[in-house]
Amino acid sequence: MTTIGSRSPLGAIILIVLGGCSGSLGDWHTTPPGQSTAPSSFSFTNQQEKSGITFRHRIVHDAGRRYKAVHYDHGNGVLAADVDHDGLVDLYFINQVGANALYKNLGEGRFRDITEVSHTGLGDRVGVGGAFADIDNDGDQDLFVTAVRGGNVLLENEGNGVFRDMTESSGLDYHGHSSGAVFFDFDRDGLLDLLVVNVGRYTTDEFDSQGYYVGRERAFELHLQPEFAERSILYKNLGGGRFKDVSREMGLGDLVGWNGDASIADYNNDGYPDLYVTNMQGDDQFFENVGGTRFIEVTPTVFPKTGWGAMGIKFFDFDNDGLIDLMTTDMHSDMFGGITAETMKLPRELAPRMMGDVSHNILGNTFYKNMGDGRYEEMSDAIGAETYWPWGISVEDLDADQYQDVFVASGMGYPFPYAKNVVLINEKGERFRHAEKELNIEPRANGTLIGDYFALDCGGRDQERVECSRVFNTSQDCVVDGICYRNGFVSGARSSRSSVIFDLDNDGDLDIVTTEFNDVPQVLVSNLAQRRRIHYLKMELVGTASNRNAIGAWVSISYGGNRQVRYIDGKSGYLSQSQIPIYFGLGEHRTIDRVDIIWPTGRHQAIQGPFEANRTIQIIEP
Repeated sequence: MTTIGSRSPLGAIILIVLGGCSGSLGDWHTTPPGQSTAPSSFSFTNQQEKSGITFRHRIVHDAGRRYKAVHYDHGNGVLAADVDHDGLVDLYFINQVGANALYKNLGEGRFRDITEVSHTGLGDRVGVGGAFADIDNDGDQDLFVTAVRGGNVLLENEGNGVFRDMTESSGLDYHGHSSGAVFFDFDRDGLLDLLVVNVGRYTTDEFDSQGYYVGRERAFELHLQPEFAERSILYKNLGGGRFKDVSREMGLGDLVGWNGDASIADYNNDGYPDLYVTNMQGDDQFFENVGGTRFIEVTPTVFPKTGWGAMGIKFFDFDNDGLIDLMTTDMHSDMFGGITAETMKLPRELAPRMMGDVSHNILGNTFYKNMGDGRYEEMSDAIGAETYWPWGISVEDLDADQYQDVFVASGMGYPFPYAKNVVLINEKGERFRHAEKELNIEPRANGTLIGDYFALDCGGRDQERVECSRVFNTSQDCVVDGICYRNGFVSGARSSRSSVIFDLDNDGDLDIVTTEFNDVPQVLVSNLAQRRRIHYLKMELVGTASNRNAIGAWVSISYGGNRQVRYIDGKSGYLSQSQIPIYFGLGEHRTIDRVDIIWPTGRHQAIQGPFEANRTIQIIEP
């Protein structure tokens, strides 16, 4: 690899690396449109076996053998970052039972398991989500992992992809029902702070021999009982690897919804990151950051109606108008809605009891278009953003046409029927087109729709279980029914929970890696760059006065009369985050005229081109 360095007039070093319908229960959205039959110029193949990634997600009994409707079935995240400074994006998979796994990217789509040597297994607790972030601005990505009552963990990267546990001294050793983790610099002091999103007390004190706290019965009604609430926590980074809980003094002391994840956005362009927190069973909340001194809730004025069962969240500029829009995915109202008896397992008559008052909610995915005057207009149905049983969303320009597309990880798994993952191709900022079939994402690329969940002895101690009376000979029976016993195992529908999108093999197009529930991941490799010539720009930002990851920065590129904007939030999927190069698809354009950056400190930097396409540009804050 050849590196050419130059210096802009402003002193920045630029390294160019060559190489809804109305209903009685709120606003129900319409069902998704049918599959598109439009021809595609590329597709994906699942290269999990070739990749060398052998990690398998394993579930607690409450999500399988002793299934109950409890929050363990929400699964886990996958994280992406270059942990060893070799220029390749590595992957970290979080597990429920057994060790997590860190895979080193070897290039050309190959990975090697380095969990043991990196000291990142954490197999003594039920993991949930996490994030990579450079908490001490020393140039390497540290790792934070959330857990269910086993203690959250902070691991410091010693600079070579080997980590040491610094949880106890950091002040981040919280033991609760933690979920998402969001790093951002709320006071612009150059240090990344941390929001730990907690769900609610959905477990009992009974400890199972499998290594987890048994879930409560009827856990999905507990959000209606305030005594089971559990507040989320905002930690201020004090430097030196130490953090302090500042939730109450910053106005977030009462953040006690059944929160699963969160994201940041500077919605009023004042330079301070605002905070949107999803509620998987109730109202989302949006907080304005007042000069880094406190947060005030502004949900009723900015988002009068929010989703009810939101899981995934992403702010992005859908139509390249320079304004950041918002999409959330709603899993739980799909579960309680009861469209038909065949497609829903929870009867609709349970919905009022389990959901409460939803008159000010939207039941289904939401898409809020930024109107540019402080208002957001909800238009998910109009642009085709509705999907079924969705979890995490990842947003990138999959076809390099200048507009960002959406991958929606979907499905429930055992004991529910199969539900497909979804790809929403952005048609020039006007609407989405369902393209999972034409892109070979569905039916699952190189895979079947079912997998083995757990073993049963139907000739002995398990003979009274319902699965033993439903022995099927075809996989299709399992897909439709959701419960199937064969060859000694109960099989269930495969399902995804989250994903990251990045250029896995450095060929210029974007690939997708999913985290699967009780299964191996999918490594979906695109052949776009092999099918036609594409044009793109990758960009790495390095903060100096700002946090080194440049989380909270605005980036704009201008070329041929066009403009694209990104807000750096590190967010991908559900329970997942990633520190990877920013990717701009350029369509037929081969040069970039100008790059504008507003760094998290508020400093504006303009860099005049031209820059040739198909390059990685690293820009260091002056």
